[in-house]
Amino acid sequence: MAYGGVKLARAVDVRHLAAMLDRPAEIVRRHDPDRFLTALFAPAEKRAALFALYAFNHELARAREVASEPTLALIRLQWWREVVEGADRRHEVATPLRAAIADGSLARDDLLAVIEAREIEAEPEIPALAAWRAYLLAGAGGLAVAAGRLLGAPEPEALRPLGAAYGAAGLLRSIPALAAQRRCLLPADLLAARGLTPEGVVLKPGDPALRAVVAELSAEARALLAGARRPAVPRAVIAAALPAVLAARDLGRAATGHPPAPAPRGLADRLAVTAAGIAGRLPRLA
Repeated sequence: MAYGGVKLARAVDVRHLAAMLDRPAEIVRRHDPDRFLTALFAPAEKRAALFALYAFNHELARAREVASEPTLALIRLQWWREVVEGADRRHEVATPLRAAIADGSLARDDLLAVIEAREIEAEPEIPALAAWRAYLLAGAGGLAVAAGRLLGAPEPEALRPLGAAYGAAGLLRSIPALAAQRRCLLPADLLAARGLTPEGVVLKPGDPALRAVVAELSAEARALLAGARRPAVPRAVIAAALPAVLAARDLGRAATGHPPAPAPRGLADRLAVTAAGIAGRLPRLA
C-alpha cells in the first residue's frame, strides 16, 4: 500500500531516504522530522518546493536561536526578507526558495507574513495571550497556508488554524529547550496570573505552577482545532494538513498541564500520520 511512491513501512522509518535527499530536504529531515514525514505524502513533483518552504521556516527559527542578541536576530530575518523580495543570495536554502517563488509554487506575500510573525521572537517577551495567538496564526498558521497554496488547496486559509495549533503544540513541547536558550515564548499575562514571569520559566521550566499555564494554552490550541473549518482536503493537499494530526495528539497529552515530551516521536505518532496520509483525510482532531 503506497501513496506518492512511499510505502507504509518506509513512511514510518524515513532514515533510509537520507542519501537520496537534496539539501533542503536533508535540513528538514534533521531539524523538522515531523514536517519531513508529512511532506512525504505530497505529490512527488511538489516535494522539492515543499522542502524548500520547510527549510526556510527552519532558517527563520534559527534567527533567534543562534543570535547573541535580539538585534542580530532581526538582521537575520531582514536578510531572509530580502531573499523573498528577490535579492540574489547564494545559499543552500535561499536558492531553491527563490526558484520556487519564481515558478509560482510559493507566494511571496505568504512568506513575508511568516517572516513578520517571527519578529516577536526577538522581543523580551510575548506580552499577552492575544499576541501569542496572533503570532501562531501568522507564523505556523501562515506556513500551513503557504504549503496548502503550493499543493493546490482550494481553500488555503482553511489550513491556518490547523497550522497554528501545531505551532502551539510545538511551543509547549519546547519549553525546556527554549529555557536552556534563556528564552520563553509563553504569554506573560497568563504567566503573571499564576505568579510566574518569563524569566522565572527560564530559570525553572519545571515549576509546578507552570502546569496551569500549559493546560490553559493547550485548551486555546485545541479550540483552534475544534473551530477549524473542515472542508474536504484533496489527497494532493493532505500533506499540508497532516501536522494537525500530531497537534491533536500532543495537545491531548498537554491537557493535564504536563508539556508534551520533547523526545523524538514514538511509533504511534508516526503511524497516526501515516494512516491519515494514506487515507488522504484527517481523523477527528478535537
